[in-house]
Amino acid sequence: MAKALQGFLWAMLLLFCAIQELGSWAMHTAVEGPGLGEPGDPALLAGGRVKRGWVWNQFFVVEEYTGTEPLYVGKIHSDSDEGDGSIKYTISGEGAGTIFLIDEITGDIHATERLDREQKTFYTLRAQARDRQTDQLLEPESEFIIKVQDINDSEPRFLEGPYIGSVAELSPVGTSVMQVMASDADDPTYGSSARVVYSVLEGEQHFTVDSKTGVIRTAVADLDRETQDRYEVVIRATDMAGQLGGLSGSTTVTIVVTDVNDNPPRFPQKMYQFSIVETAPVGTAIGRVKAEDSDVGENTDMTYQVKDEEGVEMFKVTTDSNTQEAVITVQKPLDYESKKVHTVVVEALNKFVDPRFVDLGTFRDQTIVRVSVLDVDEPPEFRPPSNLMEVQEDAHVGSVVGVVTALDPDTANHPVRYAIDRSTDAERIFDIDAKTGAIVTGKVLDRETAGWHNITVLAMEADNHSQVSRASLRIRILDVNDNPPELATPYEAAVCEDAKPGQLIQTISVVDRDEPQSGHRFYFTLAPEATNNHHFSLLDIQDNTAAVHTQRVGFNRQEQDVYLLPILVVDSGPPALSSTGTLTIRVCGCDSNGAIQSCNSTAYVVSATLSPGALIALLVCVLILVVLVLLILTLKRHHKSHLTSEDDEDMRDNVIKYNDEGGGEQDTEAYDMSALRSLYDFSEIKAGDGGGGPGEGGPGRNPASELHALPQWVQSPDLDFSVFRDYICRKVEQADEDLSVPPYDSFQTYAFEGSDSPVPSLSSINTWSSGSEQDFSYLGGWGPRFRQLAALYAGRRGEEDSEES
Repeated sequence: MAKALQGFLWAMLLLFCAIQELGSWAMHTAVEGPGLGEPGDPALLAGGRVKRGWVWNQFFVVEEYTGTEPLYVGKIHSDSDEGDGSIKYTISGEGAGTIFLIDEITGDIHATERLDREQKTFYTLRAQARDRQTDQLLEPESEFIIKVQDINDSEPRFLEGPYIGSVAELSPVGTSVMQVMASDADDPTYGSSARVVYSVLEGEQHFTVDSKTGVIRTAVADLDRETQDRYEVVIRATDMAGQLGGLSGSTTVTIVVTDVNDNPPRFPQKMYQFSIVETAPVGTAIGRVKAEDSDVGENTDMTYQVKDEEGVEMFKVTTDSNTQEAVITVQKPLDYESKKVHTVVVEALNKFVDPRFVDLGTFRDQTIVRVSVLDVDEPPEFRPPSNLMEVQEDAHVGSVVGVVTALDPDTANHPVRYAIDRSTDAERIFDIDAKTGAIVTGKVLDRETAGWHNITVLAMEADNHSQVSRASLRIRILDVNDNPPELATPYEAAVCEDAKPGQLIQTISVVDRDEPQSGHRFYFTLAPEATNNHHFSLLDIQDNTAAVHTQRVGFNRQEQDVYLLPILVVDSGPPALSSTGTLTIRVCGCDSNGAIQSCNSTAYVVSATLSPGALIALLVCVLILVVLVLLILTLKRHHKSHLTSEDDEDMRDNVIKYNDEGGGEQDTEAYDMSALRSLYDFSEIKAGDGGGGPGEGGPGRNPASELHALPQWVQSPDLDFSVFRDYICRKVEQADEDLSVPPYDSFQTYAFEGSDSPVPSLSSINTWSSGSEQDFSYLGGWGPRFRQLAALYAGRRGEEDSEES
């Protein structure tokens, strides 16, 4: 049947092409104007106008031709062709010579290959008519198109697959799920080869598809995800508008049914049983229960709660967000002896409820949880829990302070034994009876030393000391009046010599280490030994203080400068205790305003002869004298470290050496001239022996000549260097013995500086003669650089000569 249909289609196409070819012979298009022939054309030589042109119509070739012979496409023809074979037809362009061949004489074009319109829809070629003899163009080259004629050889295809869509469960009929679209490669402008219609091959019970648009819709309203959560629907696309003989393609569409909250939570069991020991601490998890929900995702999120009052008090229910389980925990301590079984009603309800499905029923469920409490061996319990006891501080050793009681909470009711944790009562101030729990004093108590005692009492089973309980006990020591009152401080007061009767001297207060419950009340009076006192009086102010006043006119420090006033203080008891304190009162001199100046007799004598201004001036003078004395001592010690004896200075003149020759007299940086001058103590030279240097006179020598000749002293060749050694040793001993003198001595080394200068030295140290015998006239021959020096020494020579004359 299919082969017969295909043959019919080929016959119809061939008939259509034949009709078109016949029409091309009946019609032609003339091109008027000068021809494009070569020079010498007879027509051109005649000078006439000849109508020439190509004669053809649109060329078509059917695609997918399967015949054995080349397929005739069409014919090109020039109206100048007279049929004598003088014209040669040729073609060029797309497929010329390979796909399309032309008969050079007749102009017939044939297709030699099988064409596919879906790959190329048309071919553009150019036709030429040439003279067979000269190969010259007889007609202008013309372009023509061979169009590939479409046949229905391409089936529709779903290029965007695979398709996956979704629709919510319980959606109404006609709810759009998704759209599919098929593509046909055939020519949509020619026939119905590309006109596609859609239909459902599989799954038409639940879904439909629009034949033109490809939109898939629900066909039923009872899609249930819990029953089936996905469907595989096969959609077919057929071309030729679905007519007989059209080609078709199909695709599978996966449609997922999404969940809605249409199922309430349900407990798999109506009762759960758990057990837990009675000593489980608060917060211990007892167990977990879970309500099942057929929905998925957030539609299964639920919360749990305890519905009965007893369960709310004893237990707590929380939701595990990961597993959606109800976690039951202990909220209050359990007691096997009080209640052995607890019944808890737990309710589960969805967190997110869809109002569209409320009419399906309540989205909550309940179950019963039975919790069995297991008995354990518990330590004794203290009853009642009061932890405060009181005892008088004068209680005798062994007096009962109080009794503690502990009972075994277990059914066995084992006997209890008591003890005191000695880490809280290291001094063993209290003891306890192991059987009765009576606490007694073990030592004498003193509230003033320790007013409170915190001890820990232990209660344990008699036959199992590992079952022990602890209770903190606070014992308060009650006060008794066992300490007499005392003066708050050792009071000392002052009274002016010109005091008048009734003047307030001192206000007295007392302290008492006791703390009576009714508060302190003290009474003040003068001691019996002071009853004959006529100088001062004591007044009890009734507020636990007393005031001392003068009772006579004026006091005299020279007669008595200190008064001792004994005061008796009594507390309110019981029993009443007393003590005597002494108030020291000094007689002082005061100014006109009553301000105290001095409180001793020596100061009084001085003040009687000198005014305050004179005293201040005297103190300032004394202070200045002290400062001057200290300054003189400091300067003397400073000079003592620098000034030396005659022998010392002579030796230092030979020890200290300055190698730097400086820059002349104006150079003050190389030498400290004041230090050099201080080396010579002329007073010591005058007081020394009369022996002079070589060439000098004896004891009757003029001191002025000694002072002048000292810098010119020259070392004798036979000088004993032991003098230097003795000098240095003596100075070292002096420095070692005087610990207050800084170490001024120093050890210096001097390096070799080269050979002597060729110029003689100007210094008088190396000159054997005196200054008056030296001749400096040779300085004039040293040149202009030493002119100033020569002038200075020449002038000095002239002065010495004038002095000698």
